[in-house]
Amino acid sequence: MDKLLIDGGVRLSGKVSMSGAKNAALPILAGTLLATEPVQIRNVPHLKDVTTTIALLQTMGAEVTVGDRLSVEVDARNISRLEAPYELVKTMRASILVLGPLLARFGEADVSLPGGCAIGARPVNLHVAGLQAMGASVKVENGFIKARAKRLKGANIMFDMVTVTGTENLLMAAVLADGVTVLENVAREPEVLDLANFLIGMGARIDGAGSSTITVHGVQSLGGTEYTVLPDRIETGTYLVGAAMTGGHIRVEDTAPETLDAVLIKLREAGADITVGDNWIDLDMHGARPTAVNVRTAPYPAFPTDMQAQFCALNAVAIGTGTVTETIFENRFQHVLELQRMGANIRLEGNTAICTGVERLTAAPVMATDLRASASLVLAGLAAEGQTLVDRIYHVDRGYERIEEKLLQLGATIRRVL
Repeated sequence: MDKLLIDGGVRLSGKVSMSGAKNAALPILAGTLLATEPVQIRNVPHLKDVTTTIALLQTMGAEVTVGDRLSVEVDARNISRLEAPYELVKTMRASILVLGPLLARFGEADVSLPGGCAIGARPVNLHVAGLQAMGASVKVENGFIKARAKRLKGANIMFDMVTVTGTENLLMAAVLADGVTVLENVAREPEVLDLANFLIGMGARIDGAGSSTITVHGVQSLGGTEYTVLPDRIETGTYLVGAAMTGGHIRVEDTAPETLDAVLIKLREAGADITVGDNWIDLDMHGARPTAVNVRTAPYPAFPTDMQAQFCALNAVAIGTGTVTETIFENRFQHVLELQRMGANIRLEGNTAICTGVERLTAAPVMATDLRASASLVLAGLAAEGQTLVDRIYHVDRGYERIEEKLLQLGATIRRVL
């Protein structure tokens, strides 16, 4: 099993380009199931979750061609299997996103209950309730969500809580439903807007994406399109935090600064000198340690839960005491125990991590427990004294493309070992 070996103490410096957003690419790939013509998607990141999704599409009968320049062409005209099997779904929560497209286009779908990171309960009941409101018969048995509908009907759906995958699933289901569907209290994440723009490119009629209410006028069918996935804001934020923790100076290119307002505000509070362009962000710590910050996760446009672990790592080496409060997932502080092994002064009180920074962490063997936790441990290793070994980095590979290569570009001493 691969590991990352990191020699800490080097300030990150230089330029690095960002990949396409994993959390946009996955629903867009699922959305290709709606098309009656080939679809080409560009800026698709080369990640484990993406290859799993491609394998899932191929299992169903889609023809998938991976080209150069991070492009993927999907031809879903000859779908023959309306099932997402457990052996593929178990590793990736986003597999549930094929439920809405399959049901909308083919009238049936059998999707195994999803797996993914062990960061807390992420119930599928909101997906099921929404599809039932649109006229589907849905039951859960033998570990599968089994949905049937001759044709979905437009409906008014109010989400009890904000859910990204729930919003995306029902949005994709609604584009081929008869009549008008109104989705309220929906997720406003940039990745949801990216999916909506992709669907519009195929001929969908969608208004309000990016706001809390989305209105969908169903159409008979969707055609082909070419679409470019937006840059990954969480990858961007992770590298910026790495530079802040090491007192470095980096420029992140091929990114979307407007999607990172909440993160940039906190990095400025931490003492970073930040300049922003159309598609780049420059962060300079001028060699200084960061100042501890208080963050509280909440749905977009507030501070993202996917940056919580990285800011725990930042506070671990910061001046002063900061709090990190997690309001989205109840089991997302597993990285804290590993950071404590490296000398971090963190205590947990309920859903809040209270951290008093130390001048320098000390290297230790640590184990990744989920995707973003693994990123925080890599960042901690960069800022630690000595050689840190991060185990179970298959979690990292689910969400970060060529992480060691990109960190090497910024001067880090890091390599992948067995």
